[in-house]
Amino acid sequence: MRFKLSLLGLAASVMLLPGTVLAACETITLGSAISLTGKYATNGMHAKNGYEFAIQKIKDAGGVKFGGKCYNFNVIYYDDESKGDRAATLAERLINQDKVQYMLGPYSSGMTKAIAPVTEKYQIPMIEAEGASRSLFNKGYKYLFAVLSTSEQYLASAITLAAEKAKESGKEPSSVKVAIAVENDPFSLDIRAGVLEDAARYGMETVVDEKLPRDLSDMSAILTKVKLLKPDVLIVSGHSKGAATAVRQIDEQNVKAPMVAVTHCEAADVTGKFGAAANDILCSTQWAETLTYEDPLFGTAANFNTEVKAAFSDYANKKVPYQLAQASAAVYVFKDAFERAGSLDKEVLRDAISATDLQTFYGGIKFSEAGNNIAKPMVLRQIQDGEYNVVAPSAFASHPLNWPRN
Repeated sequence: MRFKLSLLGLAASVMLLPGTVLAACETITLGSAISLTGKYATNGMHAKNGYEFAIQKIKDAGGVKFGGKCYNFNVIYYDDESKGDRAATLAERLINQDKVQYMLGPYSSGMTKAIAPVTEKYQIPMIEAEGASRSLFNKGYKYLFAVLSTSEQYLASAITLAAEKAKESGKEPSSVKVAIAVENDPFSLDIRAGVLEDAARYGMETVVDEKLPRDLSDMSAILTKVKLLKPDVLIVSGHSKGAATAVRQIDEQNVKAPMVAVTHCEAADVTGKFGAAANDILCSTQWAETLTYEDPLFGTAANFNTEVKAAFSDYANKKVPYQLAQASAAVYVFKDAFERAGSLDKEVLRDAISATDLQTFYGGIKFSEAGNNIAKPMVLRQIQDGEYNVVAPSAFASHPLNWPRN
């Protein structure tokens, strides 16, 4: 019997010989301090899921291939607890103790701002997907690269929409009154700056300009001002918790602003939590499954959406958040850069990353000298009967805008 099995094994090995490589793929280890607890935990988990989805997808497609070898990615994760000082400490640990030579970013601009000086100090290439603050890209960093659009672009298009609607109504864009309520963090402050710049360009008056409370749980005092001053457009940015608070309290206080634009709607699951109260809210997004982007690995944006829903039961009955999509895009950029570099050397890799010019299911990715992505626009979706439909810019719109709200 033993002899028979040996013969069978020999026959099987002979059958596998022509063009077959039996060597297992080696491992490229990436590091990431990510928010798995604390106020950014929801989006931190979305980012981690995006990393892991892409890693498995690359593995299933045969790995990262160069130099006659194949490699699979593995990530060492540590929970930064949504605290900047801990994020920086963990980055040091990943580099000095775990000997990580390549990093995936954390969640949020604040955490990225804490980690970037560390990766820069040790000359560790970091591709990040969740830190959009433009202040990250004026420091002269050479090892920081972001696949997402920068934060000042997030809700600025809402101002352009308001100007267009004013003209359609026979009014001047300068007649539009703007209200702004944002979290006191780098990301949201950049959103505020972008909105103020665009409002000033149209000559619009900003009648409310407030910071959300630190715990993001109550903006009723701000909404009282909004009701009194009657702005035409209300802008809110406070990550997931701020989005949930805004949608809930706008409904509770019966705020009738004709246009309301909010960040992080999907991550906060405002349709699932508040139902019809979320209708006609405008939501900024880095990515949508209806966009006509595609690549050889993930296929179309719609295919990526379908496969993620199949892989993660948490998304089966809700929108796949763009935080997950852009995290997968970051891993894809690493794959592309390693294969073009043909090397594990981090300096050679850094140069390859900087030369990225890639079309993906998430959109175009091309880095400026500062490290931000200059190839992909932001879009606005409006919640219409519980569905998120792209309404701006017009080149990407799948549905007309419902206006005025309510």
